[in-house]
Amino acid sequence: MKEDVKLVVFTQEIECPSCAQTRQLAEEVSSLAPKIKLEVFDLVNDIEKAKEYKIDRVPAITLSRDRTHGVRFFGMPVGYEFRPFTEDIIGLSRGVTRLSELTRSRLRNIDRPVHIQVFVTPTCPYCPSMVSLAHQLAMESEYITSDMVEIAEFPHLANRYAVMGVPKTVINETVEFVGMLPEDHFLEHVLQALKPSGAVYL
Repeated sequence: MKEDVKLVVFTQEIECPSCAQTRQLAEEVSSLAPKIKLEVFDLVNDIEKAKEYKIDRVPAITLSRDRTHGVRFFGMPVGYEFRPFTEDIIGLSRGVTRLSELTRSRLRNIDRPVHIQVFVTPTCPYCPSMVSLAHQLAMESEYITSDMVEIAEFPHLANRYAVMGVPKTVINETVEFVGMLPEDHFLEHVLQALKPSGAVYL
């Protein structure tokens, strides 16, 4: 690791069965390297921090290095999702992503908020690639916030977005698709979501 990475966990003692396990996972990961700086907050008791990080449900983990809080995990990043979790920490610390120069160049033209949600399960072998790609986009653009959402822990969101298969990606509430996409196609969907043309379902 090169630079410090802030790992911020939001928990809640009441009505959150996996909060304790999420905190424990974060503590174990942060103990592996002194450059991983762990902070733990309660969603209710630390409401100002929750507002700062724009967290409205738990368990939640945000990763950041400097300016951005755009890399987020809602639900425990376990199973196959542990890989993008650790890769995100290393990537943020080193200040690099695996995105092409063309993608990075096009991302610099984005000047409005983009919210990407990738719905996953811990046993889905295809989900980590989409989570990783969404998070790398957020690392490259301060306007992008990318969430991993574990559907078993947030069934109301699975119902709201009619998640019938994973990975399912929803961008700005208007563009959605199921399955894996290569980097350039994913970026096209992000740019489509910024157009005022209405919903597109692919």
